[in-house]
Amino acid sequence: MAERYSSFTPGGTTWLLQRITAAFLVVVLAFHFFLLHFVNHAADVTFASTQARMENVGYFLTMVLFLVAGTFHGVNGVYNALVNQGLKGTQKKVVLAVLTIASVALIAQGTYVALVMAGWT
Repeated sequence: MAERYSSFTPGGTTWLLQRITAAFLVVVLAFHFFLLHFVNHAADVTFASTQARMENVGYFLTMVLFLVAGTFHGVNGVYNALVNQGLKGTQKKVVLAVLTIASVALIAQGTYVALVMAGWT
């Protein structure tokens, strides 16, 4: 039987955060779909209604956490998949640096857009 290999250390911090963000994303994604596809139908969602939702502090924080959790979960998953495929040495460090910079940029831009939508800038 083939040996199982994973770059995640069971019980390690990234292993735990990957599972926590997965659970959080499932719950918030369900909330997102319920709110924007059943309560407010997609055709009824407007820029003004998005601004109104973002003005609610709870909704704003949920969406920013959704952004952070989704970014971490996706980037961490991609990075570990590449490590599992044999990424090592300098290439591993470069990929980690590029993914980290891209993640910070995505979170900064997404947070800025959320702040603008909430009217807080």
